[in-house]
Amino acid sequence: MIKITLPDGSIKEFEKGTTPMQVAKSISEGLARNVISAKFNETTVETSTPLTVDGDLVLFTWNDEEGKKAFWHSTSHIMAQAIQELFPGAKLTIGPAIERGFYYDVDFGEQKISDNDFKRIEDKMLEIARGKHDFKMREVSKQEALDFYKKEGNSFKVELIENLEDGDITFCDHDSFTDLCRGGHIPNTGIVKAVKLTSVAGAYWRGDEKNPQLTRVYGISFPKQKELKEYLELLEEAKKRDHRKLGKELELFTFSKKVGQGLPLWLPKGAALRERLENFLKKAQKKAGYEMVVSPHIGHKELYVTSGHYAKYGEDSFQPISTPNEGEEFMLKPMNCPHHCEMYNATSWSYRDLPKRFAEFGTVYRYEQSGELHGLTRVRGFTQDDAHIFCMPEQLDEEFKKVIDLTLYVFSSLGFEDFTAQVSLRDPENKEKYIGSDDVWEKAEKAIINAADEKGLNYVVETGEAAFYGPKLDFMVKDALGRSWQLGTIQVDYNLPERFDLTYKGSDNESHRPVMIHRAPFGSMERFIAILLEHTGGNFPLWLMPEQAIILSLSEKYEKYSQKVLTLLENNEIRALVDNRNETIGKKIREAEVNKYPYMLIVGEQEAENGTISVRKHSEGDLGSMKIEDFADLINNEINSTLRPFKTEV
Repeated sequence: MIKITLPDGSIKEFEKGTTPMQVAKSISEGLARNVISAKFNETTVETSTPLTVDGDLVLFTWNDEEGKKAFWHSTSHIMAQAIQELFPGAKLTIGPAIERGFYYDVDFGEQKISDNDFKRIEDKMLEIARGKHDFKMREVSKQEALDFYKKEGNSFKVELIENLEDGDITFCDHDSFTDLCRGGHIPNTGIVKAVKLTSVAGAYWRGDEKNPQLTRVYGISFPKQKELKEYLELLEEAKKRDHRKLGKELELFTFSKKVGQGLPLWLPKGAALRERLENFLKKAQKKAGYEMVVSPHIGHKELYVTSGHYAKYGEDSFQPISTPNEGEEFMLKPMNCPHHCEMYNATSWSYRDLPKRFAEFGTVYRYEQSGELHGLTRVRGFTQDDAHIFCMPEQLDEEFKKVIDLTLYVFSSLGFEDFTAQVSLRDPENKEKYIGSDDVWEKAEKAIINAADEKGLNYVVETGEAAFYGPKLDFMVKDALGRSWQLGTIQVDYNLPERFDLTYKGSDNESHRPVMIHRAPFGSMERFIAILLEHTGGNFPLWLMPEQAIILSLSEKYEKYSQKVLTLLENNEIRALVDNRNETIGKKIREAEVNKYPYMLIVGEQEAENGTISVRKHSEGDLGSMKIEDFADLINNEINSTLRPFKTEV
């Protein structure tokens, strides 16, 4: 007999060889009908996997993220089979589940694939799915695996197998199809009821531009046709909210091939938007005791060697730049933190001076592969709302909680109310990925968990997601379409202070090592604005809008009064502009709606005589006539209801 521990803490005994599906049936027939995947002792298994030792078992349904992962990964196998049958000679590489759906990288050789082929691939996939073929895992020897793919002429799979250990290789079979796979599948193909291929893109084998370019086929699947319909409707809404489309329509930013891929150019309205976001955070940071600093865009290569960033991220950075002085190399700044460490080192500090909080809107540079660039969300040059706090170990808990307060203030002011915190810890089985001793990692991880508990955060723990120098608290925010984004991060670091020999003089007159907190509530300004654009559909909070009102004159006769209204609004610090074009008022209103001006102020003969304005609100319609002073109060009240001053604890 073996003992199986379930998530509620209950322990049940079963015969050795019992499968997760049989465990599910012992609980209820309803659960057994819905279970599609499982995890045993932290390892993903099939529902048909025999359990032979005591352990912890978690059962997953479609409603669980792990269940969806197994569902989508299984569908990638179905798609791979369909592609091989429809495109003989196509060579398969890898096909993982992703956050929304799955993809498979395929070498089609001389054959071409486009969205015109999607329908017949989808039909073939559903035909295979209806066969209700079981997914079966089997172990194979390394030689057997190599022989299988050499016979197929698939050098990609051969390369993967050559890097695997004998005795650790498994194949997954369903129907007449076999694929190299570690596992994690649904019971059978029949559970897949609806599929949709979404796009194709180029992708280099193993992400290396020196390797062959493959075709990445993306798709998504569901256990019900209704869910696919709802997803496609959501996809259409997402297209309307695409930040690249809205950024162009609202004249916020652009890109230029001559400037370079992944390097956004901020137009006047976008630059003003960024400035307002920066000023908003600067104001809150000042209250929280931060001091603004500025560091250069480049740094000596040795700076990043010392910090460890060169060893960890050198391949993802722009290559070092040589100067006329022999042996002197500089790099485009990949991180701000090494610069801030050197700023701290410029002065001798006492325990009375700490904490020191250095903040900077610092632009950094990373070499993203061209195929991975995407609007503002994946760029090569971006600005971080970076800050680094240098504090005594006994100040760490309090400082960390203060950063949580500031981050939550940012989210609430910008309408991000639905979020989960993620405590990202190092992988204890792969410690070589990280720098620092076990002792400092344990202290840092404990500090983060304590702070999250004391602040009452709803959080999950993810092992292996820490930064190389320390654990972190990430905020996973859901947007208006239910998509999850990582926004805001707080990290505890005992290691960079050691590497840069940072010290302060304690009350005992001895030198001590400070602890460092890295934090960025926005993360990247570019990415944050992209997500905010898609979350709001371009209808930013009123305090952030480039223009809060547009004055629509019924004719040129009222231009003088329009300018008077504009001046009065500007005196009340309301951003507005005048549309005096010789167009019908109906056309002006329609265009103002498309351009998402929050308020439209119509002025004509009656308004000029009475000293009033006729007010329309975006998406809501006519609000009636009112005095300019009353409209100013309306605007300020709306702003004050969403943008409350940041307050620090007394």
